[in-house]
Amino acid sequence: MKLSDPIIVFEKKLPGLSSRALAGFVLKTRLAAGFRGPVSVLITGNSSMRRLNSRFRRKNRPTDVLSFPAAASANGCVGDIAISLDIAKRNARLLGHSVADEVRILILHGMLHLAGYDHENDKGGMAKKEILLRRRFALPTSLIERSDRPSARKKSPNSVRGIATPSR
Repeated sequence: MKLSDPIIVFEKKLPGLSSRALAGFVLKTRLAAGFRGPVSVLITGNSSMRRLNSRFRRKNRPTDVLSFPAAASANGCVGDIAISLDIAKRNARLLGHSVADEVRILILHGMLHLAGYDHENDKGGMAKKEILLRRRFALPTSLIERSDRPSARKKSPNSVRGIATPSR
């Protein structure tokens, strides 16, 4: 393992979803986002995501994906991404694609947040980039595309994303 290799941590496992396959996808998305340093990905459940979301965003509910940009002094590390496997499973079932694809969509979304994109304030810049990369990686409908549809918001109330800034 090289220092720039992604670190994938499974607190919650899904048969058929391997750390090797996810690490390969993280490498591809990291390069597409223009990063060289390592990224770590945590695959966890709703209770851990609720704690993280509460601590770093002051929102006491689970969320599908959180991004934690690394501090400038982090020796080239890009940051961390946390994903709720519980919400990924539910969204995959609702949207008719595999859980593995949903996890990859969430990794892509989190990676774009690490790159500085913010769909809440960038007037569509992140949405355009996410659509382009989703097509490049042959992924189903992107997170921003479906969250912009009113029916998607009604079906998936916990599907809220954000950038988490570690408290100092």
